[in-house]
Amino acid sequence: MITGLLEKPVFATPLVVGLLALTTWGVTRSPRSIVLFMLFQASILVLYFARIPRGPKTLLTAVTLGVLMPVLGTINAYYMEIAIQVGIFVALALGLNIVVGLAGLLDLGYVAFFAVGAYSWAIFGSPQANQMFGGSAFPLSPWWFFVFLLVGVGVAAGAGILLGLPVLRLHGDYLALVTLGFGEVIRVLANNLDKPINVTNGPKGITPIGRPPIFFAPLLRAVGIDPSSNVTYPLYLSALVLLIVGVTVLVNRRLEDSHIGRAWEAIREDQTAAQAMGVPLVRMKLLAFACGASFAGAVGVLFSAKQIFINPESFTFMESATVLAIVVLGGMGSQLGVAIAAIAMIGGTEALRELDVLKEVFGNGFDPTQYRLLVFGFVMVLIMVVRPRGLISTRQASVHLVERKAIAGTLVKEGHG
Repeated sequence: MITGLLEKPVFATPLVVGLLALTTWGVTRSPRSIVLFMLFQASILVLYFARIPRGPKTLLTAVTLGVLMPVLGTINAYYMEIAIQVGIFVALALGLNIVVGLAGLLDLGYVAFFAVGAYSWAIFGSPQANQMFGGSAFPLSPWWFFVFLLVGVGVAAGAGILLGLPVLRLHGDYLALVTLGFGEVIRVLANNLDKPINVTNGPKGITPIGRPPIFFAPLLRAVGIDPSSNVTYPLYLSALVLLIVGVTVLVNRRLEDSHIGRAWEAIREDQTAAQAMGVPLVRMKLLAFACGASFAGAVGVLFSAKQIFINPESFTFMESATVLAIVVLGGMGSQLGVAIAAIAMIGGTEALRELDVLKEVFGNGFDPTQYRLLVFGFVMVLIMVVRPRGLISTRQASVHLVERKAIAGTLVKEGHG
């Protein structure tokens, strides 16, 4: 029903405008409400996926990202931290959606590619590289950050191919176990590569990691805005995250509607039938792992720059499980569903912090955030019972079903049924 309304410009335009206006008003009235801010972010995603004429859509996007988001960021700086975290998980989930949702390859070690991208910038964007090569040439200039976004994409894609090569003949539970092991191998390597050559600094982690420069800082100073303030820089980071998410969504859409995307869907439905129809399984599987991993690599570079400090404990199995849960809850293959599920899961964790009223019932020692996994487990069971295909099922499934019904109806009319 939601996707149907978004496909019709007559209903989509007032729906999106109403959502943006209502959530913006709610945030300004309750500046500490994380739930309302999550709904505002969900409205931005609805705006992106809604079928609205280009002119009004461009204007709404410019007003939302150029005016509303900065204003809300000044109301509560914590909102920007949540927005960046949500954007990172949206990009990760969209990358994993290629591997799991489109190609049907169950990957439980996706955090490994995230870690590879993060360490690629952390090592060279900090003095850590001096421990490897000697001298004092590092850290690199902060401007190299933009180059390492592409380096992270390439390195993570290479890691995806390395993972894909030994698992080409595996599927189902066996594939899940091997990818889980790969994720743990990367974490253990990061934990132990501090000798004989100190590459990752082991469990101590790497710090300080260079942050990306604000290239338009002179313009901000000219209008009297401090580029390094506690509000300006988070806004800048959130804009970078939105840019990466936008590129990820665009590439996902192009791939999904291409012959590569169709080949992935064929592999997901039936590998044997796909191979019989001429789909090159080896090449398509490797391409799925490489494409999905590349997005995680770019996000990892941004994550390390944002955190300034990373260590192996930043890339545990729980991160992979969270991203996979987002893909399943949103609907495998559905970009809008995955994005909304990411906002719901990350925002839900923060929303639990608002349940301070429960401390009056259970005592001050009660922490609602400790029960987030219990809540997520209950929500996943509920979704699987009520909506087995996720929050928003894929559009292709509906199209194929309609086509099959039409073909069946034609055969019956011709007397073949």
